[in-house]
Amino acid sequence: MTNGILEATLEVLKEDVQGILHEWIEQADEDGAKRADLFSEKEERDQAASLLRAFRVGVRDTSRGGEFVLKDEHWADLRGILSEITHERVERGVLPGEMAALILALKVPLFSRLKEKLSDSPDLLIDEVILLSKAIDAFAIYTNEVFIAEREQIIERQRDEMLELSTPVVELWDKVLTLPLIGTLDSLRAQEVMESLLQAIVERQAEVVIVDITGVKTVDTQVAQHLLRTAAAVRLMGATCIISGISPKIAQTMVELGVDVGEVLTRSSIKSALTDALTSVGVAIRAIDDNGTRKP
Repeated sequence: MTNGILEATLEVLKEDVQGILHEWIEQADEDGAKRADLFSEKEERDQAASLLRAFRVGVRDTSRGGEFVLKDEHWADLRGILSEITHERVERGVLPGEMAALILALKVPLFSRLKEKLSDSPDLLIDEVILLSKAIDAFAIYTNEVFIAEREQIIERQRDEMLELSTPVVELWDKVLTLPLIGTLDSLRAQEVMESLLQAIVERQAEVVIVDITGVKTVDTQVAQHLLRTAAAVRLMGATCIISGISPKIAQTMVELGVDVGEVLTRSSIKSALTDALTSVGVAIRAIDDNGTRKP
């Protein structure tokens, strides 16, 4: 049952699916929405065919007098297919505007067929085109929303992966860990740093932890507080925390900011921090002479 809603469009879709599909892809190519560098001809056609079929089902089943709300149950098939296609296109680097342009390109082959089919009924043609335009516009808007949401999920996942890579806890020696920090230390990353470090202390039974900030660009009050909180958490776990990489500039900045490091051990380099860490666990490193004998 169509209830008069896009009845002519449904007839057109039924009569010439392949022709519409072919012209749609060609129009998308002209509009710059076809990505031949990312998808093969078969992939482009299969995706377009799936979307077109689901769009027809949604138009056929809708019963809201021309209000095309793609979150309704009538469009469940289209939403499912769109989600799969969008995920794949985002992964391959398609832009939101290109995806929306692909959907809007469907107007051209449908409008041309409606013009021919309803040439003797201009009033009906106008009504049909207006309704169809609303349907495709709603389709394009929803597609853009899904596309942006998918991109945000991927960006969030990549951000989490980068955070994991940017907070590597390394075991330098038995019971001695180091955490080299590089870049900017914001609240979110500081939380990740603390969680990773505390977990590593438990897993490796660490007694000394070196937090090296040689690669941290700037140290302000917030960064300093994050470091001190991390050191306090390490102490609560029964380990000693040494902050290394304190350059003269960073030291001067912390003094000007009035940051009190309290009981936290600080060293200018990771070399000196490592020496202290090894000493605290009863290990000494000695040089050897040319004969391979340890020097006293």
